[in-house]
Amino acid sequence: MVDELETIGGALEDIRAFCAVAEFGTVSAAARQLGETKGSISRRLSRLEHRLGAALLARTPRAVSPTEEGTAFYIKAREALAWLDDAAEGARQSQDVPQGHLRVTAPVDIGIELMPPIVAKFRALHPQITIELLVTDTPLDLAANRIDLALRARDGNLPDMVYRASSVAPLRVGLYAAPDYLEANGWSGDTPAALAEQHFVISREFTGAAQLVLTDHRGRTQEVVIRPSIRTSDYASVLRLAIAGAGIGPVPDLVAAAHVASGALAPVLADWSLSGGQLYAISLSGQHAPARVRVFREFVRTALNTV
Repeated sequence: MVDELETIGGALEDIRAFCAVAEFGTVSAAARQLGETKGSISRRLSRLEHRLGAALLARTPRAVSPTEEGTAFYIKAREALAWLDDAAEGARQSQDVPQGHLRVTAPVDIGIELMPPIVAKFRALHPQITIELLVTDTPLDLAANRIDLALRARDGNLPDMVYRASSVAPLRVGLYAAPDYLEANGWSGDTPAALAEQHFVISREFTGAAQLVLTDHRGRTQEVVIRPSIRTSDYASVLRLAIAGAGIGPVPDLVAAAHVASGALAPVLADWSLSGGQLYAISLSGQHAPARVRVFREFVRTALNTV
């Protein structure tokens, strides 16, 4: 049964030729409509009848007309062709017109702190696109989870993968604390060595002796051993704890920017940072991705580079 269906599926243009003959009443009219010769249409009809094992047309010297079996086949085939044509047009439009549903994943800190205003502004410009935002630090497989675009932060090169990745923003991790914490703990240091006497909130990725490697804008590096007061699972929690006055925490500059502007956070040793990396947008098809994916990716890139 599968082989028979696959054989019929491979004869799509033969089915289209039969429907044209049934609609226009002659092989000549069908040939003109489809831009083929009478001989080509006749061969298509014969091939289709042979594959189906049924006579679809009754032929006379002047005209052809569907048999009972041909009429039943025509009714269903015409509907199927209409569905296929609609599907093909939809696929073509998806490459040109930004519309449809967009499934996006982002790390927790970026998803909570940066994506809400970006998504809201994007939706205002493109109301024909609906968005599902999956906020998680777990790297989700795009194909298995039907994800159109994944935002992922890396401090080095991306691993080899079958998906297309492009950088959307540089990612620098600096040190930040609440102004009240800095005042209460007498912070007046201007060198990394002064950090050794401070309380720190860090994510669990800093394991063991909690040794931080700082780099300044001239490329100089300095190692500092710190005493973490609190460890947590992600940068989003580090941010909230730092704002609450729990200590100094490493936070991506993009994520901290709005809180620095509001006065909730202050940079600590602004000339020094923990690491430099990139925020990548990863998609299934790269430049051949649907228009909704390409437009959203460029919107995110523009928004993050103006933070």
